[in-house]
Amino acid sequence: MTSVKPAPSLKLDLTGLKCPLPVLRTRKALRTLAPGAEIDVVCTDPMAAIDIPHMVRETGDILVESVRQDTQSHAHLLFRIRKAEHP
Repeated sequence: MTSVKPAPSLKLDLTGLKCPLPVLRTRKALRTLAPGAEIDVVCTDPMAAIDIPHMVRETGDILVESVRQDTQSHAHLLFRIRKAEHP
């Protein structure tokens, strides 16, 4: 039996935004999620590869997946984040 990943609760398209907007908007969106919910974030800013994982560590949430997809014009950074249960 194969495991199917649940669909994210929210998809956030932040293509074209530059630092610090991708991390700020991701943090704001995470605040709206219930514990256990997931968000997919798409960015094109190369700094997001550093900033978003760092923000996730700071908040205590979980970076489920991080993928870089290169295209002819630019790279897309894809992040799946799960809202952690906070005390």
